[in-house]
Amino acid sequence: MSKVEKISIALTDEMLASVKNAVASGDYASSSEVIRHALRDWNVQRLREQEAIAEIRRLIAEADASGYEPYTGMDEIKAEGRRRLAEMRR
Repeated sequence: MSKVEKISIALTDEMLASVKNAVASGDYASSSEVIRHALRDWNVQRLREQEAIAEIRRLIAEADASGYEPYTGMDEIKAEGRRRLAEMRR
């Protein structure tokens, strides 16, 4: 078993009530167990977020390397739309 170190944490009233309710309901044996479970879930979520960020960075690098140039003619598209709208109103 790993070394266990006690720490002190500050919780809002709402968070503390959630921890106490989880223990009182019998879902967990102690408040420490609730916090350990929450930390395990947080670690999994954090890992997934880091993997998603790495994938986004990989895709951005792939796009940059492809030589693709984004379309910059939005002003022309808007002007054409305004021209057509003006024709329709005549």
